[in-house]
Amino acid sequence: MVQIVAHRGSSGNRPENTLPAFAEAVRVKADIIELDVHLSKDEQLIVMHDETVDRTTNGKGRICDLTVPQLKELNAGSWFSDEYKAAKVPTLKEVLALLAARNYRGILTIELKTDHYDYPGIEEKTAALLHSQAWPFVHWYCSFNIDSLDRIHTIDPEAKLNFIMGKAADKPALALSRPYIEGLHPAYGWIEANTETAAAFPISLRPWTINEEAIMLDCLQLGVTGIITDFPEKAGSVLQAFREEQNQ
Repeated sequence: MVQIVAHRGSSGNRPENTLPAFAEAVRVKADIIELDVHLSKDEQLIVMHDETVDRTTNGKGRICDLTVPQLKELNAGSWFSDEYKAAKVPTLKEVLALLAARNYRGILTIELKTDHYDYPGIEEKTAALLHSQAWPFVHWYCSFNIDSLDRIHTIDPEAKLNFIMGKAADKPALALSRPYIEGLHPAYGWIEANTETAAAFPISLRPWTINEEAIMLDCLQLGVTGIITDFPEKAGSVLQAFREEQNQ
């Protein structure tokens, strides 16, 4: 079964990494929901892609220099559409509560954003929160930073881990060198340049960010494990049509 991964939630039609984006990903039954976490100045787990708030809010500055009260003053939706002007920067705890309230039964994969800043203790804090209660969903972790994956494996050894990469030639071998890494998440450019390697790759492959129907079909024909996309509902429709065609 090919997995549809909602990249930062349903970020093609909602402001990325916000509660509306995650609620929409649940509604369209995404198999996996992906999000990114950082640590704020007061050491809370914050869900946002960039290290700064500049691109996706009306504020400026690094997350690590701002407290939760300061982050909560920001508008995290108007950059996308006035319809979402009430959207705020969520904490990971708030996202987990939303997914639990919506009885999400899929997989939540948490990207540890330690590839630019090494947030001391982020792995421990994330794992502690995920193990603080029972959730209806399964949790995984992913990162560009292999050291972060090594740390989280020690802390949360039962969780599946995925290594993210762009086009770096050395990363596939690095992923395969760790038996606890379940899959590789490469940029689609790597898939394009390495179709034979990708077709026979021994662990799961979920390329990003696949938003065009033609590229979705290319990935499906290649036999990838999952498709990371900003448009999970669209990807689900493409997958359904592909399956029906294959069964004819």
